[in-house]
Amino acid sequence: MSPENHINVNRFFPSHKDRLRGHIDVAFRSIRTQKTRSILTLLGVVIGVSSVIGVASIIEGLNKDVVGRIQMMGSKVFIVGRVGPQFGRPSQEIRQRKYLKSSDAQAIRESAPTVEFVTVFADRRRISSGSNEIRYRNRHVNGFFLRGVDEFHSDTITAMDVVQGRPISLQDRKHSRNVAVLGRAIAESLFPFTDPIGHTVRFNGLPFEVVGIFVRDEGLFGAPGIDQMVTIPLSTFHKLYPNQREHFIAASVRDTSQISQAVDETVSALRRVRKVPALRENDFEVFMPEFFARIWKQVTSALFLLTFSISSIALVVGGIGVMNIMLVSVTQRTQEIGVRKAVGARAQDIRMQFLIEAIMLTCLGGIVGILFGLSIAWGVKLVYPILPVAVSLVWVSVAFTISVGIGLFFGYYPANRAASLDPIDCLRYE
Repeated sequence: MSPENHINVNRFFPSHKDRLRGHIDVAFRSIRTQKTRSILTLLGVVIGVSSVIGVASIIEGLNKDVVGRIQMMGSKVFIVGRVGPQFGRPSQEIRQRKYLKSSDAQAIRESAPTVEFVTVFADRRRISSGSNEIRYRNRHVNGFFLRGVDEFHSDTITAMDVVQGRPISLQDRKHSRNVAVLGRAIAESLFPFTDPIGHTVRFNGLPFEVVGIFVRDEGLFGAPGIDQMVTIPLSTFHKLYPNQREHFIAASVRDTSQISQAVDETVSALRRVRKVPALRENDFEVFMPEFFARIWKQVTSALFLLTFSISSIALVVGGIGVMNIMLVSVTQRTQEIGVRKAVGARAQDIRMQFLIEAIMLTCLGGIVGILFGLSIAWGVKLVYPILPVAVSLVWVSVAFTISVGIGLFFGYYPANRAASLDPIDCLRYE
């Protein structure tokens, strides 16, 4: 057969690839010719997806920041308290427990060989006003945290590293000296142009010599960090606040693999020195930084689940909107469907055409929603720089997949309805 007489079979029997390309072209034309309708249809999907992405980006950033800060405390450190972290008021039995003392920390040092360092400390809630401000000449700072510490504090809690000057020493504690280690932000506020070391600040009406500056730590989304902390000798702290009896003990190990053994040794030492009967529960709590990470993730997971549930309403509304618009489109294009069937289009071709159109609509809404959600997250960060933001490719993929799923689910009924129309009835339709 000569080339002139060659018949292009693909013209009459197009491949699946050609059919798919044709369906996509038809869907694009339909969306372009009905721009206003398409935009209104996508609003629900855009709102739902942007909410998910915006909240997920903020929560992802918060999670990374919180977990990173908790890990800074070190997986080699655990804390002992009379009352463990909890929501609400402790029970009467817990409130009646004996307070922890320096002698408890000494018992751990003597009876827990796996423990490398032990420190006892007392915290004063945020000091924000009155005579308790810290002052240098005409400058003053309030809204800081005060902690009374012993000489082992910086060795035990390595996150509170003294990078300038020195930490609180044994002699400071023994002689109840009026010395202080300042957080970086406090030091910069009081001494913007001067080295603080060796200068005297006034706190609670008393002079304190600045002997050290902590490593910079700005805190988490507005909460005070090491930058807003002042430490003084524990004995000096007791003189200032003789009625404060609540203390905490921190202990560290040389290697993370020793943490469980160190906790067991600590529990045994404390039960013995505090004379806890054999069958009675501990009258103290031991918790590690990982505990706070787990609690935080539980809180943020619940928050995200709530947000996702609310966003799902918008997604469902958007899906219903897509279905309604596609049903209207089927009605408006009834004659077109009849013509296509009359020239050989199969029911599955018609179904695929309308299904692809629905999926393309929701995918477009998903892409716009993702971009809008990321814009919201970064916009929030611009307004509130303390809020960390992290883009999660996992959630971007999930949001896009949800968009495809909405188009597939809500677009199937209109597509199937179009495919089931009788071509003769379609051609008669006016």
